[in-house]
Amino acid sequence: MRLVVVGASSGLGRCLGVGLTKRGAQTALLARRPANLAEAAKEAGPGTLAITCDVTDEASCTAAIDEAAAGLGGIDALIYATGVGPLVKLADAGPAIWRHAFDTNVTGAALITKAALPYLEASAGSAAYLSSVSASLTAPWPGLGVYAVSKAALDKLVEAWRVEHPAVGFTRVTVGDCTGGDGDSMTQFANGWDPELVGAVYPIWESRGYLSGTLLEVDELVRVVHAALDGHHLTGIPSLVVTPRPKAGA
Repeated sequence: MRLVVVGASSGLGRCLGVGLTKRGAQTALLARRPANLAEAAKEAGPGTLAITCDVTDEASCTAAIDEAAAGLGGIDALIYATGVGPLVKLADAGPAIWRHAFDTNVTGAALITKAALPYLEASAGSAAYLSSVSASLTAPWPGLGVYAVSKAALDKLVEAWRVEHPAVGFTRVTVGDCTGGDGDSMTQFANGWDPELVGAVYPIWESRGYLSGTLLEVDELVRVVHAALDGHHLTGIPSLVVTPRPKAGA
């Protein structure tokens, strides 16, 4: 499988890029930070491509995808794992916060997909996009409304691509509580959150049952995504939900 992982320098993107490479994929890792990207490629193993890409810039997306396709000899699968989750009350969210969330979580996914589409259609390939339980399985979480709205838009974007290009397998991957791996492989989702606001909204999340009380092992996420992408020529999987089982008695 010739695989491109976007957002692969840290967090779940890095875990998926490294984990799927170790499961046999020929991989190109894309992200903004060259140093982190180089370390991720080194961890994944020899032959892994590290390509700098800014998903908010169309020229950067096109150049990175073309470089990945040239290095891999084509593209069979794409994973869009880039995402930001600002913690902010909707009444306090200005236009810069909204633009950043949509530029990264939605528009970036559209630009990357547009660039990869000719290669994916040539291989009858697949594209997977990491989404959130707050966009589809629960009500929006207080403080994460901007994030939930952007991820709901991403979900609809995946459906729209599927309608217009049915020869490509487009999959939404809804991920529950998962912190990733160690070091740079740990999710940086909550970096920069205001501790005072966390203290105000966390009890609400807990009281509404949004938190499972357990964490999804990242190796299990890698296993499930690998199974979905590895059989891409045979199976259409519009949606996957990968969450930890709740605590016994919860």
